[in-house]
Amino acid sequence: MDTTLMLVAVGEALVGILGNAFIALVNFTSWIKSKKITSIDSILTSLAMSRICLQCIILLDCFILVQYPDTYNMGKEMRIIDFFWTLSNHLSVWFATCLSIFYFFKIANFFHPLFLWIKWRIDKLILRTLLVSFVLSLCFSLPATENLNDDFRSCVKTKWIINSTLRCKVNKAGHASVKVYLNLVMLFPFSVSLLSFLLLILSLRRHTRHMQLSATGNEDPSTTAHIRAIKAVISFLVLFVAYCLAFLIATSSYFMPETELAVIWGEMIALIYPSSHSFILILGNNKLKQASVRVLCKVKAMLMGRNC
Repeated sequence: MDTTLMLVAVGEALVGILGNAFIALVNFTSWIKSKKITSIDSILTSLAMSRICLQCIILLDCFILVQYPDTYNMGKEMRIIDFFWTLSNHLSVWFATCLSIFYFFKIANFFHPLFLWIKWRIDKLILRTLLVSFVLSLCFSLPATENLNDDFRSCVKTKWIINSTLRCKVNKAGHASVKVYLNLVMLFPFSVSLLSFLLLILSLRRHTRHMQLSATGNEDPSTTAHIRAIKAVISFLVLFVAYCLAFLIATSSYFMPETELAVIWGEMIALIYPSSHSFILILGNNKLKQASVRVLCKVKAMLMGRNC
């Protein structure tokens, strides 16, 4: 059973890494050719790279749990993995939030002075926002890694070998407090993305009403941009909620009867979030979508033995 779930996790991770690597490669190639990178490309590239790291770390953690359980039980050896998992997790969420903010200020139409001030400067501010996101992620990752996984990992494996019930109960309060800390930290970027989503809907509603009053129809570039942005943000919100539930399953697993199985299931579900959202972003971006069509055409031509 563990081997089957491991193979599924590997398949999920490879698909996700492929999608995110495609995003990074296309944007990097465009950057080399044009000698400049746009704000949206910098966000998508940063997001893709953070998710590649996140998927590799989750897969490595799952692999060590199944193949090298003794190593998994040693907190000192696993601390590096714990740190990079927490860091890449925070980076992925914060960069996705930056994407939501960028969509909001670029596409939405409001006339508040502060909104207009940020809207006109969003391209200059976005690099600073990404840098601040990295610093915040680093600051939040260090204390969480320092306090979480020594006790957690020991309970995952030793529960089957010795009677560690008392030890796990003693560590339960500390483990639960760290989980609360991690969830509260994630609550802020999630709330910002949710607010961006709601304001985009409000902006679309106002724009649609204006178009109807003007009798010019609804199929205009602004409406299309609103809908694409809303799809990208809502897909992130839904997938992120599923990811948080999977993270909760994995980090709460030593309170469950099938401890090791619960960890693998949690990590397997968690891989869905960074894997599937990358393809949603590709389909919602014209440059990435066109590049993917060209790649698929070339692959089909190679398989069929004819020109694209």
